[in-house]
Amino acid sequence: MWALVDANSFFASVEKVFHPGLRGKPVVVLSSNDGIIVALTPESKAIGLHRGDPIFKVKDIVNRYNVAVFSTNMMLYAAMSKRVAGIIRQSVDRVDQYSVDECFADLSGYESHYNLEEYMRGVADRIKLWTDIPVSVGIAPTKTLAKIGSKFAKKYPGYRSVCAIDNDQKRRKALSLFELDDVWGIGRRTYEKLMSLGVHTPLEFADKSGDWVARHFHKPGVQTWKELNGFPCIDTTEILQRQNITTSRSFGEMITTIEQVKASVATFAASCANKLRGQGSSAGVVTVFLCSNFFRKDLEQYFNAGSYKFEVPTADTLEITDAAMHIVDEIYKPGIRYKKSGVMIGDITSGCIQNVLFDPIDKREERLRLSFQLDRLNQKYGLKTVRLAVEGEKSEPWKVKSEHKSGNYLTDINDLLTIHI
Repeated sequence: MWALVDANSFFASVEKVFHPGLRGKPVVVLSSNDGIIVALTPESKAIGLHRGDPIFKVKDIVNRYNVAVFSTNMMLYAAMSKRVAGIIRQSVDRVDQYSVDECFADLSGYESHYNLEEYMRGVADRIKLWTDIPVSVGIAPTKTLAKIGSKFAKKYPGYRSVCAIDNDQKRRKALSLFELDDVWGIGRRTYEKLMSLGVHTPLEFADKSGDWVARHFHKPGVQTWKELNGFPCIDTTEILQRQNITTSRSFGEMITTIEQVKASVATFAASCANKLRGQGSSAGVVTVFLCSNFFRKDLEQYFNAGSYKFEVPTADTLEITDAAMHIVDEIYKPGIRYKKSGVMIGDITSGCIQNVLFDPIDKREERLRLSFQLDRLNQKYGLKTVRLAVEGEKSEPWKVKSEHKSGNYLTDINDLLTIHI
């Protein structure tokens, strides 16, 4: 059996932990550049706010109901996520952290000694007691069904934070009530195809024959069908091994100089390289794109992209950034007011890398160790404490807006909360 532990409205819940005066009040968290709502509390939903709402369009509601607004603070959320995952790992031997707010826990063998619902309800209670983060838990024989169970646990208070789909009767009832497009593994295209084939519920999909599914869908669709029928076949460690990594965002202000463009691209390239090393992989290709502000029809519009293929797959920040800088030199157009840039690395491989006879990079192993050392320093002293000079200063005009950002209360000694008695 698998359990999915899902933190409720995680970003907003973390903000409430450090602002206890907001208990029971509407809270929203905004995306990069304080653009749209990416997380919100049930109180915010009750007054008509939705995830994806541009904040400028709902200012009247925000002001009328005195909604607390926060900018995204991933350093804080990641630190709290680590604490939540640590509590789960104290209770379950094998835990796969799937995302910043979700963990899969392998409960194989635990049913011989515990009532799984009560056991995981105790885990949820400890998380709430020790971190003040509410979680919802789904228990089922597959990860897809466990995710469905967690959604029911979140939606219906009667489950008391834990919903178990542990027999066929419960499975069929859950699939008959669940929304087809909300099933993990069913994206927009798969949903549209299922609808065109006359399949409108997860149960109808699960009841199709294996031959029918194999005729109409590729491996991911077949895996989802098997999971809905109670046969586990999805390895989240494989899912986490991403086949491409992209870092991009709109700028706080439009920029025009190549130095500013290079600073943004270098920052994104370093971030991609860090993620690459984090999953123990190397990349064979780096792609850079630049674009103007398409919402400003009064300005000249521009979009361009370029790629570079490495002779040897790499996770070296210096090598990836250097390649990205050469691409910028090729695609940069003077006179354009740029609003966004991005870096994508692909052809990702793991394990041993085959070197070439005439390797253009000298001391490759030493350079990679240097990159890992930079990761450790930034993890210890704070993000971007040590960075490449080409990344520019922290006050660059292209940096994202975060006018409502809370402090890094768990990772920065200068942001420690002070309590006045």
